[in-house]
Amino acid sequence: MKLIVGLGNPGGKYAGNRHNIGFMALDRIASDHGFGPWRSKFQGQISEGRFGSDKVILLKPETFMNLSGQSVGEAARFHKLGPEDIIVFHDELDLAPSKVRLKTGGGHAGHNGLRSIHGHLGPDYDRVRLGIGHPGHKDAVAGYVLKDFGKADQDWLDDVLRGISDGIEQLVAGHGDKFLNAIALRAAPARSSKSAPKPKVDVAPPSQAQDQRSPMQKLLDRFK
Repeated sequence: MKLIVGLGNPGGKYAGNRHNIGFMALDRIASDHGFGPWRSKFQGQISEGRFGSDKVILLKPETFMNLSGQSVGEAARFHKLGPEDIIVFHDELDLAPSKVRLKTGGGHAGHNGLRSIHGHLGPDYDRVRLGIGHPGHKDAVAGYVLKDFGKADQDWLDDVLRGISDGIEQLVAGHGDKFLNAIALRAAPARSSKSAPKPKVDVAPPSQAQDQRSPMQKLLDRFK
């Protein structure tokens, strides 16, 4: 069994925030792969499904970001899961928008959701780090992560979420490289094998074409 956690804050006020990209990823997975309806459990919302023989529980904690570990820890204890059975999707300031990286263990880098999970599980769980970029100054971070993605972000965000959904079965099976490849294929699809159309050449009409004849040739042409 795998417990896949998406980090975010509950409620419509936060739904489109950069901090909620973990929730967005789980919503896409549940929708695309026919998971069961969301229901309340473990101080959060869960949806259950399968990838082959692997049972998967999706969990969106509703404790607010800073207390995410309460929800994750409760679910892990109930199902007797170790850190190796848990994958956490979260926003990552230290990655450019649209970049996705995998990590197992290590520090929380100041992310309050991860900090809380560390307190309940320790550090040795898997993370999917979803790049949202950095506002440039640490004092601007709180306001930045709690603002909605802009219109300019929508294309890459949709590509990343679709790629996550495409590759999630590979991630659950332990094939992280194939998972990342699925995202890359969405973000930078292969070029068509068809030849690109030739560019249109703007040719001036004859009346506007520059006369390249020499003065002597012009004089001779008058007597032809």
